[in-house]
Amino acid sequence: MTDDLRLAQFGQFTPEGTLQPGYGDHYVFFVGRDDVHSILLWLLTHETLALRLNMFGYDDEELNDAIVDLIGRPSIFVQGTLDRSQASGVHERKILLANQAEPDWSASFVVGQSTTHQISHTKGGVLSGLGIGFEGSTNWSASGEGTGVSLKADVANPAGFKAQNNTLLLSTNPVYLSRFSARLDAEHKIALQQQRDREART
Repeated sequence: MTDDLRLAQFGQFTPEGTLQPGYGDHYVFFVGRDDVHSILLWLLTHETLALRLNMFGYDDEELNDAIVDLIGRPSIFVQGTLDRSQASGVHERKILLANQAEPDWSASFVVGQSTTHQISHTKGGVLSGLGIGFEGSTNWSASGEGTGVSLKADVANPAGFKAQNNTLLLSTNPVYLSRFSARLDAEHKIALQQQRDREART
């Protein structure tokens, strides 16, 4: 399969500076050796059409600001689902307040649980304009992303650097993008109904 040029650019965030030949339409990055934070930030700051996202809480001011910026751009549709047990976090509240401030924006954020009232643990999204989806175990935090990792063999990581064992998969496969988008929509719909049910009881 021909290497996908949309993913090739992310080689700049690996120690090698390029992706392994033959990777095709998906590639996995590893926290602690690859600059996963910069990959996520690049994706969020380059989207121009639509972002669908489900994240189990996060504590990354820079990524959060990038999403808030997308919410403030009416030409971009932004749909986010957040786990209810994590929704009291500083960054979750910031996103919810930004969304509520301008109800005419093309954005919808909701907090909820799975259909069986377990945690909503999906960690991923689809960026329609870029034609790229991402998912994996990466938590949006300094240790979850390994923020500050050195990509140069002769440069040590900064003092106190921490990195969890996490992965980030990027894919441009059209079947993957279609199926994952549909699932993100379904999880959002479930959370919206749960929110309506809670509001009806109050």
